[in-house]
Amino acid sequence: MATPKNRVNLAGSEKATLPGARLLGAADPQERIEITLLLRPMSAIAPASLERTGNLKPHERQYQSREEYAATHGADPQDMAKIDAFAHEHGLDVVQTNMAARTVSLSGTIQDLSETFKVTLQMYDHPSGTYRGRTGGIEIPAELEGIIQGVFGLDNRPQAKPQLRPIHEQGGGWRHSQRGVSYLPTQVAKLYDFPATVNGQGQCIAIIELGGGYKVNDLNTYFQQLGIAAPQVAAVSVGGAHNAPTGSPNGPDGEVMLDIEVAGAVAPQAQFAVYFAKNTDAGFLQAVTTAIHDKVRKPTVVSISWGGPEASWTAQALQAFDQAFQAAGMLGVTVCVASGDNGSSDGVTDGLAHVDFPASSPNVLACGGTRLIAS
Repeated sequence: MATPKNRVNLAGSEKATLPGARLLGAADPQERIEITLLLRPMSAIAPASLERTGNLKPHERQYQSREEYAATHGADPQDMAKIDAFAHEHGLDVVQTNMAARTVSLSGTIQDLSETFKVTLQMYDHPSGTYRGRTGGIEIPAELEGIIQGVFGLDNRPQAKPQLRPIHEQGGGWRHSQRGVSYLPTQVAKLYDFPATVNGQGQCIAIIELGGGYKVNDLNTYFQQLGIAAPQVAAVSVGGAHNAPTGSPNGPDGEVMLDIEVAGAVAPQAQFAVYFAKNTDAGFLQAVTTAIHDKVRKPTVVSISWGGPEASWTAQALQAFDQAFQAAGMLGVTVCVASGDNGSSDGVTDGLAHVDFPASSPNVLACGGTRLIAS
């Protein structure tokens, strides 16, 4: 079926059904959901600017302030006005705008959103849980082509997994011989010659979490046993998600606690802001952009231990995250990402090699494939 002349396909928005998913039926047309639009920047970041900055020694680099970045690379107010008019024309509500991140959150019924973007939203059952999904691409008005770079949240399938491997799951080869052996973060830091003269004072470390949560009493107990004062940790709600510990260390709580405990052990005087978001492409993107452009806490480091095979991401999502990480580079924010625990297949069963995203982005510092030899 051809796209009407007054509408165009949104490049890179195509999705397929998750392997192993079973169709349950149509989504409730009267259910209200929230989506996120990504708009074009007033001026794109020149690759030469990032390369030039990256080639300098850290103390020689000059970064933009968050205010300067928003004024030069944020969304165009005229574009925002067009999106506002577009939303009201289709019976959608503007929930939130972020000029620096170039995002607009819209809410509406599934029926209105389906008609607006010409998609069919259906419910699927999958081993990872029930999700609302779509197949194919998204359509937008022709006059908004180039202005809208991405539409996220129509589909709420899980986008990422925590990069956590319990020690009892490790088996075979050298790992088998090390079963039951573990090290404290302070011991690992010493083995990697992490400088003992710094403690993170004056810095804010942002941690992205897409599920689970932490309990303050558990953190206090952990750091007390290490003989280290517990760092100051604040939970930041993004898109309605909250610090919600499940009580199971083998679920997402394990990732949340691990992230805080490891970073807190080597940088106990840093401020920690844990950004909780929903595990969807929209939620993940919102968490990342919220942290990078947070003018209140002003993180200098963003830590991400969640990801998924690059093949499971849409082209529009890959581009959106890459642009967010480029923004971080312009602001002097280091983004650290775990590259996964599933070898060269990254958990995909097609027999081919795969990489994990967002660790595979050229604009982040990825860590993985390491082997620690110590006694």
